[in-house]
Amino acid sequence: MSQTVIVDYNSGNLHSAHKAFVKLGEKVANSEIKLTSDPDIVAKADRIVLPGVGSFRDCRFALAERGLDEAIISAVNGRGIPFFGICVGMQLMASIGYEHGRTEGFNWVPGEVKPLKRQYKEMKIPHMGWNELNDVSEHPIFSGVEEGTDVYFVHSYQLEAENDAHCIASTDYGGRITAAVGFENRVGLQFHPEKSQSAGLQIIANFLAWKPN
Repeated sequence: MSQTVIVDYNSGNLHSAHKAFVKLGEKVANSEIKLTSDPDIVAKADRIVLPGVGSFRDCRFALAERGLDEAIISAVNGRGIPFFGICVGMQLMASIGYEHGRTEGFNWVPGEVKPLKRQYKEMKIPHMGWNELNDVSEHPIFSGVEEGTDVYFVHSYQLEAENDAHCIASTDYGGRITAAVGFENRVGLQFHPEKSQSAGLQIIANFLAWKPN
């Protein structure tokens, strides 16, 4: 049985995410789901899920002070295992974030994480609630997920990728914003799959079954 780890670095309540992955782990991919803050376990995992709630800067520093960033990078870069970033976990895939100061990310998806811009008076920030997916690519993570599917967002910052090919789905909120990124063995979602009902569960199942080339 393979092991999928959800990285716990005190970034918020992980109960709903953990529950969703456990529900699908054995059923989809004969995978044990383990919630852990132990860098040694993360470094040896077969798949890594990095959630994130809070600021880019706080999450990045919380990973570093626990040695979890090095464990993640070693496993993902060194062994090529599948990586799944959620919300701030996805934003950390970028080069730089500007929330509470300039902070370096993992630099897997060249680009910057910047505040959402209020394009009209009634536009609320954070972007919170259901919104549809556009420009959905043929990436395996979206198998069975149709263009226009509604998913659940909660964020005030967005990843602006330098290479549009890294954006594998978008949404419209005062303009086009990145909803998902993908690069080699790494994928990330700005929205929360664990809160996105059947579509979110389908995406989680797809990740657990995904075998990057």
